[in-house]
Amino acid sequence: SPDSEYRGIPEDAPRVPRARPALRPARERRRDFREFDTGLAEGDALREAGRCLSCGLCSRCMRCVAACLPQALTEETHAGRDEIREIRVGAVVLAPGFAPFDPSEAATLRYRDCPNIVTSLEFERILSASGPFRGEMRRPGDGREPRRVAWIQCVGSRDENAGGNPWCSSVCCMYAMKEARVAMEHAGGPGGLSATVFLMDARCHGKDFDKYYERAREAGVRFVRSRIHTLTPLPSGDVRICHVGPGGAAAEEDYDMAVLSVGLAPPGDLPDLAARAGVALSPEGFVATLPFDPVRTTRPGVYVCGAGAEPKDIPSAVCEASAAAGAAAGGLAAARGTAVRERAYPEEKDVAAEIPRIGVFVCRCGINIASVVDVEAVRDYAAGLPFVELASDSLFTCSADSQARIREAVAGHGLNRVVVASCSPRTHEAMFRETLAQAGLNRYLFEMANIRDQDSWVHRADPGKATRKAMDLVRAAVAKAALLEPLRLTRMEVTREALVVGGGVAGLAAALSIADQGFRAHLVERGPVLGGMARELHLRGRDPRALAEGLARRALSHPLVSVRLGSVPVSSEGFLGNFETRIRGPEGEVEVIRHGATVLACGGLPHEPRAYLYGTHPRVLLQLEMDRLLREPPADGGGGAGPLTPGAAFAFIQCVESRDQARPYCSRTCCSHTLESTLAILDRDPSAPVYVFYRDIRSYGLRERLYREARGRGARFLRYEPEAPPELEALADGRLRITARDPALGRPVSVTADWLTLATGIDPAPMREGVAEVFKAQLNAEGFLLEAHMKLRPVDLASEGQFLAGLAHYPKPLEESLAQAGAAAARAAAVLARPYILVGGAVAECDPAKCAACLTCLRSCPARVPRIVPDGEDPSLPGHAFMEPAVCQGCGICVSECPGKAVRLRFFTDEQLLAKVAALAAGPAAATAPPPGAAPAVLP
Repeated sequence: SPDSEYRGIPEDAPRVPRARPALRPARERRRDFREFDTGLAEGDALREAGRCLSCGLCSRCMRCVAACLPQALTEETHAGRDEIREIRVGAVVLAPGFAPFDPSEAATLRYRDCPNIVTSLEFERILSASGPFRGEMRRPGDGREPRRVAWIQCVGSRDENAGGNPWCSSVCCMYAMKEARVAMEHAGGPGGLSATVFLMDARCHGKDFDKYYERAREAGVRFVRSRIHTLTPLPSGDVRICHVGPGGAAAEEDYDMAVLSVGLAPPGDLPDLAARAGVALSPEGFVATLPFDPVRTTRPGVYVCGAGAEPKDIPSAVCEASAAAGAAAGGLAAARGTAVRERAYPEEKDVAAEIPRIGVFVCRCGINIASVVDVEAVRDYAAGLPFVELASDSLFTCSADSQARIREAVAGHGLNRVVVASCSPRTHEAMFRETLAQAGLNRYLFEMANIRDQDSWVHRADPGKATRKAMDLVRAAVAKAALLEPLRLTRMEVTREALVVGGGVAGLAAALSIADQGFRAHLVERGPVLGGMARELHLRGRDPRALAEGLARRALSHPLVSVRLGSVPVSSEGFLGNFETRIRGPEGEVEVIRHGATVLACGGLPHEPRAYLYGTHPRVLLQLEMDRLLREPPADGGGGAGPLTPGAAFAFIQCVESRDQARPYCSRTCCSHTLESTLAILDRDPSAPVYVFYRDIRSYGLRERLYREARGRGARFLRYEPEAPPELEALADGRLRITARDPALGRPVSVTADWLTLATGIDPAPMREGVAEVFKAQLNAEGFLLEAHMKLRPVDLASEGQFLAGLAHYPKPLEESLAQAGAAAARAAAVLARPYILVGGAVAECDPAKCAACLTCLRSCPARVPRIVPDGEDPSLPGHAFMEPAVCQGCGICVSECPGKAVRLRFFTDEQLLAKVAALAAGPAAATAPPPGAAPAVLP
């Protein structure tokens, strides 16, 4: 963008304001370029960039070729043409993403008229350390630090006017809260920045999202329920917001900046892609999927994932990506491995007896590091450190050409250890280790210095100190690298079978997906039948019971699925690829199952409340109980179903004993379930009075169509505050009176109903604690299984080779449980498809001569890895601890707890860490010239 920083442009170079007016005629644009074709001064580069962005027709000035530091653009590639290639495949996965809504179409938002009215994506760039203000909070209009910032929700979502879209974009509420909190942190807390979010409903429907919402409120973020009328730019650059509050009165407030939380829309070229792929689109313009199959399109063999099918957040998109891959793999199981070429590595050099020869490679990370840290100074400093043979810097050390330079340097300079000073080991360490293996070095002769996350990102206000800290981190990394030793990995065969715990829809789908991919699946269900809660659900236009029964029939007849009813796991041992689980059957018999992967899908149950006369009044029901009534066939010639006679009035109360201190989470399904029931009632009796008492209607994504239809057909929605929940009174005639204070009216509102349905949410299944204990899985505070990482590994448990799916993870609608089951199956199949696994490396090991078998390591290990094994020479002795390398997570807790110092953590030995700490604490003066011999090389 015109605000981007490029290396070599002076700080006082003229800045081009963002050009938002309509593009000028192409003839005028061409004339401008003719004037600047030659003789462009370096300081005018940003002005030229502004013209380039408003051009649309390339002038072939070749400035982009000259400016591209990695030389990705050349004169040949610049003049390239579209190339058509034909690839023969067995399946296709569509992941077209989304297009952000363009708020210029909404005239009342004045987006084009004021630089201090920005979109949420633009605000992300403002907050970013690599953004136009290097992470400082600044207004684009004048560079002043804002003190009052407002977020406007539902821009382009839940709105069919002014080019808006009728659906909910699912992610906007959460990213606005995140931006508000980060902005307050940048400004030093609540006193530094006033953050206000204007919203209609707080749609925090994901796992732990409601907790984040409450933390945002506690941190000082102000939430105003309103509908924005107009944004007016003021001469000072401020923005005046005119809105209508809950009571219907208009109000005006002035802010330094306004952030438009733009929604998600289908990409503009999606219709063309869908036509070429031969798939249908939904009425909203997304890729249409089959009922209860969220990744299958209308064409066999073509799958979809992510926001191309519906607006969704990152965890859901990642789940669907794995589910689509698993579905595709099921159809390609017969061809697995036929086109695989195993990577060949050169013979590993034996460097154990060599003097350390270390190569240090410092990364600029574009401008992430180089805009703060003096990379050349760090490189030159590293060249003077002991044992450093080569010091070099590059634009992106993780790029393919930079990795090739590392391999060449290892060969050309005889390097036997490598240090990379760049970003986080969490994301790049494995890749650099692979580079060393390709160069013929042991992959553990590598160390990273994190000079981005731990330095340039946190010290951007003081480049001098940031540079000195980068030198410290590099010096410490070099000190440890000099003591690194080769570590060996051992091959271990994989048991190519899976265990699935839980016979609900998620467990059935996971077992069948694993079996369809060619691996045996052992399905263990505690109850006497398969299908779980889906057998009780009633959804308008779809039949969950038929789905559950169909999956159960398929599982019972599938040759690769072994079903065990009335059975529970009682113990499980082993590690990735080699587990051994004991199952107790209905008669008490115990069976041992050996398997390479585990999927936990032990489900959940509807919460039974103690409020609102439930259990004492026959017409106060839970949602599944109302579903049973709605499933009954219509009475003779009547519009009702069974006891639901025509003319009856219905009421629903949302969030009953949910989203409170005891259950501080949203169950994600309740609002949609209530809307489905409301429409089912109106289908039977269009004149039936239906009342819904709610806190927030969370009909996220395309479920918003249910909300719009219910409102359009006459259902009445009455909001209440959590501090004043509805009150219930049983009348003498058997009917029920519900009274709640309406925030909009400021007074109590009473309705009388024949039936009351309580939306109570979902609790974890009672067996989850026993299952978690058996499989050593972690639970969150509410008792749901805890995933390894919410976004990066949403279906993995902390222990390798174990996965989760369905309500055991968190409440979710049926189709999302199915997607997660497919994802867990795909992840499990990725383990089972391996002929072997590599174990060992950076793991703990015990010295038998020092071990007293005191059991301290057994008690302290969170993964329960150590076990006491007998002494091979004298079995009468108490033995010693043994850490299974395939299970050890390398956390080092046992090392720190062992009183006899019998345990060491490879790659993090005491000697290596003490050398690193000593070098870090010694200061720059500790650096000395390299040992006598050749002077270190410095490569620019």
